[in-house]
Amino acid sequence: MTGAFVGFFMWELIGAAFVCYGIFAIFSRRPAPIGFWANTEMFAVNNVKKYNRAVGKLFCMFGLVFIILGLPLLYLEGHPAWILLPVAGAMMESIIMMAVYVVVIEKKYKK
Repeated sequence: MTGAFVGFFMWELIGAAFVCYGIFAIFSRRPAPIGFWANTEMFAVNNVKKYNRAVGKLFCMFGLVFIILGLPLLYLEGHPAWILLPVAGAMMESIIMMAVYVVVIEKKYKK
């Protein structure tokens, strides 16, 4: 196996982990809301089931786009500059994900 393939495989595993967490959040029957931010106290949610479903969809979309962004890693041996596309894309995707959470989900479900 080449180093590019190993990097691609690891990138895809991380994306799959985000999708799995999103699926867990969508089908969660916990009475508590799924957390988005690490090490912060969760705000009061007016509808936990719908909130968890919205956060789960957000994580699934993040994971799927993350997986797609990893495809250029397969071409690293031809030209190493391909690494810039997944890294810059993941950074922009993360910023967009945080903005969607704060602007849409948090405002909609906060008591």
